[in-house]
Amino acid sequence: MSPRPLALGKVAIGMPAVQAALSGYSDLAMRTVAREHGAPYALNEVVLDELVLQKGKLQRRILSVPEHDHPVGGQLMGSRPETFGRAAREMVNAGYDVVDINFGCPVNKVLGRRRGGWLLQDPDTALAMVDAVLQSVAGDAPVTVKMRRGSDDSPAAEARFWTILEGAIARGITAATVHPRTVEQKYQGPSRWPFLAKVKAHVGAFPILGSGDLFSAFDVVAMLRETNVDGVTVARGCIGNPFVFTQIAELLAGRPALRPTMAMVRAALARHWQLAVPFYGDERRALPHARMHAIKYGQYHRDPVWARERMVTMRGPEHWVPLAEEVFADRFDEGRACFLTPQDAVVPALQSCTE
Repeated sequence: MSPRPLALGKVAIGMPAVQAALSGYSDLAMRTVAREHGAPYALNEVVLDELVLQKGKLQRRILSVPEHDHPVGGQLMGSRPETFGRAAREMVNAGYDVVDINFGCPVNKVLGRRRGGWLLQDPDTALAMVDAVLQSVAGDAPVTVKMRRGSDDSPAAEARFWTILEGAIARGITAATVHPRTVEQKYQGPSRWPFLAKVKAHVGAFPILGSGDLFSAFDVVAMLRETNVDGVTVARGCIGNPFVFTQIAELLAGRPALRPTMAMVRAALARHWQLAVPFYGDERRALPHARMHAIKYGQYHRDPVWARERMVTMRGPEHWVPLAEEVFADRFDEGRACFLTPQDAVVPALQSCTE
């Protein structure tokens, strides 16, 4: 298939498959590795508006956007329109190319603070936050929203979804990402792709990105074909699997996608570590963040249970290289077909604001 090149207003993306905002994961190291494997656009992990405005080391890290990290989206979450708008302005000033508003996170501690997916119950506040961001950004960057299809399965919840989506479009947002599970569902049950097709048909030419149950390059191609959305955001399916973006590009071009070799996996892990250490300041601070990714790479191993069990034994920076060389040794390539198949998809167990 030949999909339309994706653009978010003045920000040209190209391939219609991007890296989602992944809470606790999509830091600079992950985004860079994903870009080097074909991701045309990536979002920073969702951040609270309050943290963007609070002076200190964390604020400096959030607002650090190096030249090679473009185009990049900054995803915000909060509950007060006034601080939301100010935080959006700070992100644009720091160099983020797009500001994304999170109305989708289903995690209980987020909902309890009236953030994320909770706002789908309150169209007035949600749209006030859209207004605040658009006014603060003042056209200097595209503004997008991330939504689920409602707080629950009731007709009233779906009606509120349409009120927020249509209101945000009327106010001037550039695009919307829709995850077709409800907030109540969290990550349980299937993602209702027909709802994405319904949304796309309803809004016409307005850009819609789909999310949910994208665990392989084949899933991405299927969503684009079945729903007619303009693009997709790959979330859980790219943690430990930056290779998915090259695979997507190959399939969209009508070519077979290659499975990564063990040497490619080792190189990606080495690159991730090389990037994580300066970002977090030193090896000890970088290890907890990078270790999560290393463990996730094990999900795609020929023996995933063994691979994960070995990778979780990583206790210090000195274990990074020896474990990567042991777990992803060349011998595990023996007898494996070089082409990716739909059976290679992994469904990760991850409860976070990732889709």
